[in-house]
Amino acid sequence: MKRNFLILAALSLLLTTSCVSRKKIAYFQDLPQLQAEVDLAKSNLEIQPNDLLTITVSAANLEAVQPFNLPVTSAPRIGDMGVQGNMQLQSYLIDSDGNIEFPVLGTVHVAGLTRQELIEKLKTEISEYVHNPIVNIKIVNFQITILGEVSRPGTFTVPDERISLPKALGLAGDLTIYGQRDNVLVMRETGGKTTYKYIDLTGSDFINSPYYYLQQNDVIYVEPNKAQRQGASYNRNASVYISIASVLISLIVVIFR
Repeated sequence: MKRNFLILAALSLLLTTSCVSRKKIAYFQDLPQLQAEVDLAKSNLEIQPNDLLTITVSAANLEAVQPFNLPVTSAPRIGDMGVQGNMQLQSYLIDSDGNIEFPVLGTVHVAGLTRQELIEKLKTEISEYVHNPIVNIKIVNFQITILGEVSRPGTFTVPDERISLPKALGLAGDLTIYGQRDNVLVMRETGGKTTYKYIDLTGSDFINSPYYYLQQNDVIYVEPNKAQRQGASYNRNASVYISIASVLISLIVVIFR
């Protein structure tokens, strides 16, 4: 009778500890209730000081746009055939005042503009010298950092300059089961100041947030949940103590059986 009672108690404990509420795990739980239309095409990414830009100018008359392009450099690369040259476009480093030195045009203020706004600005100014110029711009040092309770924390380079928070977490292998999904921190530097926002991934309203699309150098931190924080406070030798206690209890049961 006593043995059956112990087995029943153990099963009850297992069931109660293994059941986890969906509200603590699932993402976008209230998505069907989201009434506002989301414009996913706008990320409002602004160019900032210390960004690295590659800017290429082309047109029907290639000779006419040659003065507006930096020379292509050869960067050494170690391969199977030894040291080889790898052709690379030179980049523009935006200074602390938000300016770059552009061929022919001189000093151009670029900080605070979106990529498309800078393209239009350069096209307008270059049009004084070249008919129908085509301008392509890329931010080559677009990086985000993801820390905390994710499978693969680290710093990631984003090649297409457009990434959402869920996609970024996917790069890091998603949150672990110990990550706190309703309190994800996003830190951002804007205009020399650091701003931050706590995001609740279990809801869907953050899709309309300016933090849904990330910007260059954003830092995402996933805080451990309560169970993980409590586990971190345990003594490292706790498992040894539990094993010893289990052996002692087993001996006592055998002796006094």
